[in-house]
Amino acid sequence: MRYLQILIIDDEPALRQILSRLLIKTGHTVFTAENGNQALKRLAKGDIDVALCDIRMPDITGLEVVAKAKEQGIDTQFLMMTAFASVTTAVEAMQLGAYDYMVKPVRNEDLLNRLANLADTIALRSENKVLREMVLKDKSICETVSPAMQRIEALVDKVAVTDSTVLVTGESGTGKGYLTKMLHQRSRRAGKSFIPVNCGAIPENLLESELFGHTKGAFTGAVKAKRGLFVEADQGTIFLDEIGELPLSMQVKLLHVIEDNSVRAIGSEQARKVSVRIIAATNRDLKAMVDEGTFREDLYFRLNVFSIEMPPLRKRQEDIPLLAEFFVSHQTSKMMLSRPLRIGIEAMALLTRYSFPGNIRELDNIVTRALILAENGVIRPEDLPEELQESIPSIAADNFLKEQVKQFESETIRRAIDDAGGDRKLAASRLGLGLSSLYRKLEDGSTLETL
Repeated sequence: MRYLQILIIDDEPALRQILSRLLIKTGHTVFTAENGNQALKRLAKGDIDVALCDIRMPDITGLEVVAKAKEQGIDTQFLMMTAFASVTTAVEAMQLGAYDYMVKPVRNEDLLNRLANLADTIALRSENKVLREMVLKDKSICETVSPAMQRIEALVDKVAVTDSTVLVTGESGTGKGYLTKMLHQRSRRAGKSFIPVNCGAIPENLLESELFGHTKGAFTGAVKAKRGLFVEADQGTIFLDEIGELPLSMQVKLLHVIEDNSVRAIGSEQARKVSVRIIAATNRDLKAMVDEGTFREDLYFRLNVFSIEMPPLRKRQEDIPLLAEFFVSHQTSKMMLSRPLRIGIEAMALLTRYSFPGNIRELDNIVTRALILAENGVIRPEDLPEELQESIPSIAADNFLKEQVKQFESETIRRAIDDAGGDRKLAASRLGLGLSSLYRKLEDGSTLETL
């Protein structure tokens, strides 16, 4: 369990003391505030995970505390408390952004269960924040010059702003996961949770609990209630990866969620409404699975409202240099390599010719291996796997390599000129060339020795 930093906001000293003792005993760090204004000053420090907040207080109400905290961008989860049960007040608290609502006297077990659920939620949101930052930082993985991917980007821009269910198909390693993150980031739900679920990695007997949650005692081992991933994704996006691996029994339940916008935890008699954007992905032929009877036709049509097929890397070879350079930068940082590294032009020429049966994932692995072997800061053909070098017919290899070097050299120079806004002097400087050398290479297509 994740231990939380908790602020107790209540004008009753005895209650503050009782709750403090309970929460400190269970491992949490506790702070207290006797009124709303004092609480806002403490919340402004930005280190409080959860605020247990009384609704009726003498200076400003708990509802006003929540509203002001949200206005100030304070990222704290509010668990409201009141001795005056009111549906209207509860709804208002939730609309303002409170996580949950408890009626006094607060039961210890109930409070601890809610805090355990909150701890899980906060952990997921923390992971989502890292993921969002990674997507924004690593957006070059989605940058493209190939017509195939430019068409994909245009489709993403059109469907991202809707709440339509999207089915992403394509071979393994083509970047379906990155595309899904891009869809979320460009949607109106971008600031909300993004929950990825690998349907093929969760055991079938645990899948329903993971997706929809369970109540305490719902089955052997359910020692506490669990919020399902659909609830965690409420107002955000859930990414169902490898949807073709979903068992038929779960397909029926997923279909109900899509149709009714609600989930029912195991052991619960009450469904909970959720607003979740569903994006599914698979490398399998779902239509063929429908014909075989292994995938429900009604679910297939519910998921396939808007489909995007990711092209294999062999059909977007123009993107290989961009992707390879990205992986060099990414892996150099990840591997904490101190020396500057780049891909030599001959090695890059080989990469652009290779068919990449493993797609982008294989390219990443090849670059990682080459970085380990590279000497003098340059990845050369001999640093690449043998199967890649042998993929080019030996008789034509020399001529091919020369032609590929010329082509890549020309593309590199022209791209540098475009990036410099047409300023050839600046482009030459960035390439480490003299201006006269740049003009000569553009004219005769001779080999570029260094980038």
